[in-house]
Amino acid sequence: QVQLVESGGGLVQAGGSLSLSCAASGGTVSTMGWYRQPPGKQRELVATIGSGGYTHYADSVKGRFTISRDNAKTTVYLQMSSLKPEDTAVYYCHGERRLFGNTYHYWGQGTQVTVSS
Repeated sequence: QVQLVESGGGLVQAGGSLSLSCAASGGTVSTMGWYRQPPGKQRELVATIGSGGYTHYADSVKGRFTISRDNAKTTVYLQMSSLKPEDTAVYYCHGERRLFGNTYHYWGQGTQVTVSS
């Protein structure tokens, strides 16, 4: 069973930076990414990175956030800069595993990011 354990997050002033990390264990994960859920809103995509390094970002974070992955492809990072109050959300790590023609989705427990104005 794949487990995703997040770390990082916290409180930062607008314009500041924060880093998140997420370590996968228990199996090979292909695409990894970050989603977020702002207060009172639905969960939304932030960024993803494939096993080959291809990245995809939500328009709202392009140029401010950077997703990366370690060489072992077991840990994904999200470097967030120029943070805005609207970036306040619970951030969730996501992992996708393909096995015998099936795709399985895994989620971390979530970590709070709060950006004060």
